[in-house]
This record gives sequence, structure tokens and C-alpha cells, in this order.
Amino acid sequence: MSLLKSLFSGDQEKNLQKGLEATRKSFFSKLGTAIAGKSKVDVDLLDDLEEVLVTADVGVSTTLKIIEAIEARVARDSYLGTKELRSILKEEISSILIDQQPKTPFSFSDSYQNQPHVIMVVGVNGVGKTTTIGKLAHHFKAAGKKVVLGAADTFRAGAIDQLQVWADRSEVSLIKQEMGSDPASVAFDTLESALKQQADVVIIDTAGRLHNKVNLMNELSKVKRVMDRVIPEAPHEVLLVLDGSTGQNAFEQAKQFSQATEVTSLAVTKLDGTAKGGVVLGISDAFQIPVKFIGVGEGIEDLQIFNVETFLHSFFN
Repeated sequence: MSLLKSLFSGDQEKNLQKGLEATRKSFFSKLGTAIAGKSKVDVDLLDDLEEVLVTADVGVSTTLKIIEAIEARVARDSYLGTKELRSILKEEISSILIDQQPKTPFSFSDSYQNQPHVIMVVGVNGVGKTTTIGKLAHHFKAAGKKVVLGAADTFRAGAIDQLQVWADRSEVSLIKQEMGSDPASVAFDTLESALKQQADVVIIDTAGRLHNKVNLMNELSKVKRVMDRVIPEAPHEVLLVLDGSTGQNAFEQAKQFSQATEVTSLAVTKLDGTAKGGVVLGISDAFQIPVKFIGVGEGIEDLQIFNVETFLHSFFN
């Protein structure tokens, strides 16, 4: 069985293709218009391609990187036909994504050096942060891991109740306090409980938005300091959840949270039904942070491990 097949079932691949359909149709429709009637890649076509990439929310800096790479190939080969453009685009996008991804593909059944492995999840309200945590808990539990959740988003009304629903659904423990409680206190209680339970994975929810960036930075720093006292070097991972359908706004969120705390991985949600799937490429490249998960639907199995090969196969085919 190949690595690709072991990571993705047939249903997951179909869901991924369906989730990327709007982006794929929009992108290749515009690309088709750009190359219509042309036989070679020239300056005018590259200008049009630049516009196609930017409107797909790939981002300006990443778009220029791709255009410059294609220009270099045109200069080297003297002549580049439009028929080769599709495969060259795939190669250049693949190269950018692979640079950011870990060498060893992630699996929910992975054994962690840290016991338990602590994941702090950050992101603004409305991006699907709590839902992503619930789906992660489900996947880890299905892989045989003992999971404990911490409801440290004590500011948003309904956040604790929403996480409780997911904890019950996944049959995992949830550590919580009253709304308005100190998030660092919740994190402390969660890690102490996880140690007693000999948990494998701890996932800590955090507040989506405080009234300014300084407050956000201070709050996240405080939560991290408290966790480090209970379990050295915790959190071991800071996962930023972004709504892929917001396009350029997702870039701004990534910028804000990267300045507020050290983000180590990304989960890009809500890629289904949007033509802004290029944001996966742009944000990963711009912030040098690997994409670990993508959301391509509302179903519990629609949060998928991000795999470059499968992503590009679904997009370009």
C-alpha cells in the first residue's frame, strides 16, 4: 500500500476534490481565458497569469515568486508553449508547498516524544476553531489516543458549551470552569488532570479575540507560561485555525497571531464552497508555517491531514 493510499481513503479524496471544486473551476477558467489564442508564454501572458494567481488569493509575494520562476524557465528554454504551462505551474506550486511541510507525514496515531503532547489552538471567533478542536479530538480518539480537552476560551458566550458537545460526541474528557474564569487557570487544571489520567494528547482552546493585540499577546503568553510550569516546554505545538473563505483577511489574521505567539502549524478551514483555495499556498509561503490540516466540509471526516501530493492532484485534475 502506498503512503498516499494509507493516508487517504477513496472517500477522503472525493471529499477533497469536491471541496476544492469552486477554486479549481475559477482558477482554470481564468487561466483558460488568459491563454486563449496564444501558443507561447510571453510577457503579456505572464501578466495575465499574475492576475489569475492574485485573484485566487495566492498572495502577491508568492505570486511574484511563481512568475519569476516561470520567467527563468522561459529564458532558459528559449521557447515555452502554453501546453506546458499547466504542468510547470503544478511543479512550482508543489516546490513552494513542499518546502514548508515536514519531511515525515503526520498521522493521528503518531507516538509523541512528550507525554502528554500539548496543543494550544488559536484563532479568531468564527473561523471554526472549536469545531476543529472537536474533530481533532475525534480523530485522535479513533487512533487509540487518550485525549483531554481544555476550555480556556472563557470569554465567548457558548464556547464552553460548544466544546462540551464535541467532548461528549468524541467521548473524551473536558476540563472547564465558569465563563469569565482565568484562561491560564483552566489550562493549569487541564494539564494537571491530563497527567493524572496519563493522557496522550491535550488540546487547549483559547480566546478568539481580546480587545487589542497587546491584550491578546499578554493572554496567550500567560497561558503558555502556566502550562510550562506543569509540563516543561508545553505547549509543544501552537495550531492557528484560519477560515480559508476569507481570503486576504486570513493573511491579516496569520500576521496578527504570528506576532502574538509562536505559531507552529496551520489548519485552514471552510475551503469547500469558496474560490479562495489559493490562500493555502500563500499563507504557508508568506509566514513559513506548514499547513497541517484542511477543512473541506462540515462532516467530522472532512477535517483532513494536509498532504501536498493529494492536494495538488485534486486541484490540477
